[in-house]
Amino acid sequence: MPIDLPPYMQERIACSIAAAAKYEIPANVLLAVAEKENGRAGQWVRNSSNGSDDVGPLQFNTNYLRELAQYGITPSHVAAAGCYPFDLAAWRLRKHIRYDTGDLWTRAANYHSRTPQFNQVYRADLMVRAAKWADWLGKHYQTHDLALAGAAGQAGTAGATLPAPASTPASPSVKYVLRRLIVSASAAPAGDTR
Repeated sequence: MPIDLPPYMQERIACSIAAAAKYEIPANVLLAVAEKENGRAGQWVRNSSNGSDDVGPLQFNTNYLRELAQYGITPSHVAAAGCYPFDLAAWRLRKHIRYDTGDLWTRAANYHSRTPQFNQVYRADLMVRAAKWADWLGKHYQTHDLALAGAAGQAGTAGATLPAPASTPASPSVKYVLRRLIVSASAAPAGDTR
């Protein structure tokens, strides 16, 4: 990872990649959500429309956090520095990607809102940001595209782009992963001569 990035960006990138690998979602999508939300550790942003707050690096809404209280998750957990907020966001995105209806981008944009008018705006921006992050990942890490025939185990397909399906039925067995970072002890970032 480039060391000239500010610490919050280093944390965002490292934690997003690790969480995406852990929850088997596209790293570029999680990075796009993290960039779009653009929160910081300890940050609380008041929503004047409904009196709720968006909290932490992934801007979890306090209305949503009420649902997570049954699992012992509090606003202080998602406001904290470190990777926990990214893990929680990846877990949430995985649920949207696997179980919601619509194409990948609509399901991923459900992170922000299921209301069509808000989802569509978030979705359009998310797609642009995800494409940017896919390019960035391809330049800095060895990646492969699981959606390409025979791509498993092949490197160098990071630049491949696939259209999202128009509609994918909700199913626990559906896996639509555009790009996955190869995570292993022996895989060094592209350009690393170790």
